[in-house]
Parts: sequence; C-alpha cells; structure tokens
Amino acid sequence: MNRREIVLGSIVHVLGARPNFVKAAPVIGALRAAGADQAVVHTGQHYDERMSDVFFHELGLPEPDVNLGVGSGSHAAQTAALLTALEAEFTRRSPALVIVYGDVNSTIAAALVAAKLHIPVAHVEAGLRSFDMTMPEEVNRRLTDQLSRLCFATSPEAVGHLAREGVPVERVHLVGNPMIDTLLAHLDRFDTAAVRAKHGLPERYALATMHRPANVDAPETAAALVRHLHGVADLADLVIPVHPRGRANLLAAGLDDHPRVRVLEPLGYIDFVAAVRGAAAVVTDSGGLQEETTILGVPCLTVRPNTERPITITHGTNRLVGFEELVPEARKALEAGEASPRTDRRPPLWDGKAGPRIAEVIMEFLGDRSA
Repeated sequence: MNRREIVLGSIVHVLGARPNFVKAAPVIGALRAAGADQAVVHTGQHYDERMSDVFFHELGLPEPDVNLGVGSGSHAAQTAALLTALEAEFTRRSPALVIVYGDVNSTIAAALVAAKLHIPVAHVEAGLRSFDMTMPEEVNRRLTDQLSRLCFATSPEAVGHLAREGVPVERVHLVGNPMIDTLLAHLDRFDTAAVRAKHGLPERYALATMHRPANVDAPETAAALVRHLHGVADLADLVIPVHPRGRANLLAAGLDDHPRVRVLEPLGYIDFVAAVRGAAAVVTDSGGLQEETTILGVPCLTVRPNTERPITITHGTNRLVGFEELVPEARKALEAGEASPRTDRRPPLWDGKAGPRIAEVIMEFLGDRSA
C-alpha cells in the first residue's frame, strides 16, 4: 500500500467504484476550498484502470492516499476484505468524519466500520429507495443511512423515505446531486464529434450499458437480454461499452454477433458522457445514467422493474421497461427524434452547487463537534 501521512482528525473519503468518483469530485473540491484536511481511501473495488484510475485524472481528484486493492469477489468475500482493511485504516487515521458515496459494497463496509469505531459517517446520496431488497444496492443504501450522522439527499422523495424510516430530521439535508455538479462542470468537454471519430461510431446510434446482477448474472437471463438488444440494433446501430460484470455471459450469448452491435471496452468519464450526449437513445440498468440523461435530454430506457430515482421519470427523460417492452419503446424513442434538455423540468437543486452545500454542512458539523 502506498500511504502519505495525514493530519489526524481529518475527513476521510471512501471511494470504491466509478460512480463514487463522479459524486466525490465536487465534494472534495468544495471542502478543499473551505480549508478542510482530507484524505482519500480508494478501496480498489473497481480496480481496472478504465474503471477507476482514469476517473481520478479526468476529474481532477487527488491521488488516493491509499489503495486497499480489495478487488473483486463474492459479496461476502469482498465485504469481509473491505471490513478488515478499512478497520486498520480508520484505526490508524482516527478521522473526525468518514464520507461515503452511493450504494456499493465499499459504502456499507466503511459505514459499518466507522460506526463501530464511533466515528461519524456522512452519506452522500442518502434516501434513495427502489423497495427491492433483492438488489444488493438496496440493502447497502438502507443500512448505510441508518448508520449515518449526516444524510445528504439528492431529491425531495429521498427526504421523505428517510423520515418514514425514523432518521432524525436534523441529520437529513436536501443538497442536490453532486453527480450533476460534475456533469455541468465538464459540459464543454463532452465533444460528441470527437468521440465518434475516436471510436469509429456512426452518426446516429443508440447506446447501451448493462451490468445489474438481475440482468446479466444468470446465463439464460443474459441470453434473453441479448435477444432484445439485437432487436434494438435492428432499429439503429447499438454501441455497448461492456462493464466487466456480465461481460462473459453477454458475449457468450452472442452480444457481438449482430452486425449493427458495436462492443467497446469501458470508457473514461469524458468519452462515455460524450457518447451518451450524442446518442439518439440510451438503454441501461445503471442508476447514475438515469440522472445524466435527464440533464442531457437524451431518451433513456431503464431495463428494470423499479428505480430508486423516480425523479428522473417525473422530471427527466427516463422510463422503465421490461425485456418485452424494450424494442417497441426503443422504436418510439428513436422515432420521436432528439429530445432537448428541459431546464424547466430539472429536479430541484440539480444546479451544479451540491458540492458547496455539502461542504458547508460538513464544516458546520465539525465546527460544532470541535466546540
């Protein structure tokens, strides 16, 4: 492990997967501007350079103070490795606050270790609920919220979920969406013509990302998904940056056998969002992509029975579809032509200022504890 010495009592950010990096960048930047002592612990949950390191470079994040290198594994094995490694880090560092992001295994592991060491936890993206306990992410986010002293919510319904679950009102803060801070801060870097040329993409295409266990882990389900993705490809060229999770099953099912399917390796943040921005439609099971397409005005078909981000449906371009609905809904989206961003329908506080709001609450919280 490569470590740098830090001031005891600092803020520790725990990051593990690519969505965490996008959410953390504006928070780290705002806390830096406020003069906070900070350290970044990268758990290595996403360990591929294309899934992690490139995000640090593109988003201006500081190099991690430590990379725990836990890698992949079953939920139990990965979480156990995270618990052990994070306990050692927190014990050594004795932070004043641990900040966790989203709903991955690194999130719940860090929250659990910090709580047992009596270190307060701040959860960025608190209160999201799919009400589907078969999703590992739903388990992670619910438990993390119960362990957190500060719950930073991205939307009004998230505040309502936390209230119904008994989280004290003084712990909950509606701050907006830091992922959108990052999107808006880099908007002029998302060059769709450049990304088309770089990756040989056609002028008109749909883009797909699929990685949820319910869609890709079982070979028979992955095969059914591939059949319907091929149906979308019958309508328009389909570009698919393939996530490591599910890659083997999707390719074994013949994902790249269709002449209009273009399978790519995972893309960095700038290239990926540029490709999304230029797409005629997006097919996904990702949570963050539902939010990004909402701001970019790109039609989004989420292949899931539920979403923890319903505001992307009421205030955005997202709609939920099952396998059988995917092709007809894709046809409608493609025939409707390009959507345009609707700034009047943007979710409240998705204005690029969530990071400073979060930093203000955190500095006040730490000041009160110090006093």
